Amino acid sequence: MKVAVGSTNPVKVKAVENVFRRVYGEAEVEGVKAMSGVPSQPFGEETILGAINRAKGAYVSQKFDMGVGIEAGLFRVNEFTLDVQYCAIYDGSWLTVGCGSGFEYPPLVLDEVLAGNEVGDVMSRVAGIENIGEKEGAIGFLSHGMLTRTQLTEQSVLMALIPRLNPGLYRLNTTRYAR
Repeated sequence: MKVAVGSTNPVKVKAVENVFRRVYGEAEVEGVKAMSGVPSQPFGEETILGAINRAKGAYVSQKFDMGVGIEAGLFRVNEFTLDVQYCAIYDGSWLTVGCGSGFEYPPLVLDEVLAGNEVGDVMSRVAGIENIGEKEGAIGFLSHGMLTRTQLTEQSVLMALIPRLNPGLYRLNTTRYAR
């Protein structure tokens, strides 16, 4: 199986490779550049759209069996703002989506992000770790290493694979997948 990840971020590529190999056995995973079509710091539904755009942009029939898009964004729920990562998987006809667990940023970080800065830049400065998003990520720093960005990303990839693991339960309404 050949899989394209709509990103060259090594954390995203490794997470997809880890999950696809667990689920399918052999998997050849390649990071490719794919545009999200959303702002660099997405909010709300922009996050899901960004993941979908990356998955569809990464997928090239005859070259890959599936395209995978991963996008993290901020979701406001009452007085809480959570970072949630979404994954979309596209195979040319079937689009599936899932997300990982969400977490809050410290108020200092959130204030800067709401003022227009990107989470990765702010967290790199706060943590003192250059390019933190390509390493353990903000979640690795904030959880004291108990959950890394790779592990968080794996959650969203696995959740997007759920319908594919149970196609008889999800493909009942085939008109939903004719996008």
